[in-house]
This record gives sequence, C-alpha cells and structure tokens, in this order.
Amino acid sequence: MPGRPLAAVIPLDKDFFTRIASLLRFHRRLLGRAAGPLPRGWPLTSYRLARLDLILRALDLRHGGATYRQIAAELGREDATKLSASDWKMSASRSFVVRLVRDGIAMMSGDYRKLLRIR
Repeated sequence: MPGRPLAAVIPLDKDFFTRIASLLRFHRRLLGRAAGPLPRGWPLTSYRLARLDLILRALDLRHGGATYRQIAAELGREDATKLSASDWKMSASRSFVVRLVRDGIAMMSGDYRKLLRIR
C-alpha cells in the first residue's frame, strides 16, 4: 500500500551479498532514483553469454528430438558428421555437446539462480 513502510527479510545464506545488493538497488528505485551501476562481478561476461546461448540452443534441439551428433553439427562442429561411430563416442565434440545439454537440464532444474550471484 502506498505510504506504508515495507520490510524485507534477507536470509543469511550464501546469496546474502547478492540479496543485499539487489535490495539496495530496489530501494533506490522505490525512492525514484536511478538504481546505480551493477555491482562488480554481476554482469555476465561475453564468454558466459556465448556459452548460455549454446546451452539454450543445444537444449532446444535435444528437446526437439535431435541426437547429440545432430546437435554438434547444428552448433558448427562439422567433424561430427564425418566421424565413425566409435570415433564419435570418444570425440571432443560429443563431450562438448553432452556437457551443454547436461548444464541446460541443470539450469532448468534450478541452477539458473547461479546466474544471479555476484562473483
């Protein structure tokens, strides 16, 4: 309700500093001020953004029924289509795609919250 004081409960857990930084930014906005710059270590690096893009693309393809080999080819790993079955099983491309899909499934299961933590 407008004009009534608000309260925030902040757990003393591993995300405490992230929660405090978020709360301070929220408070500034409530007062009509700019939120201010993001805390150092909060914005995602270009590497992490690119990896997240790959994770999402791999996960979409996997949920669409694509095999790991098809995902690898779609993500630009041309060697995936040329390898024999036994070479494919031991290839770096296969390991890369399996990790992307595994990380995507973990993010769907709640690991996405790690993106919000200050590093």
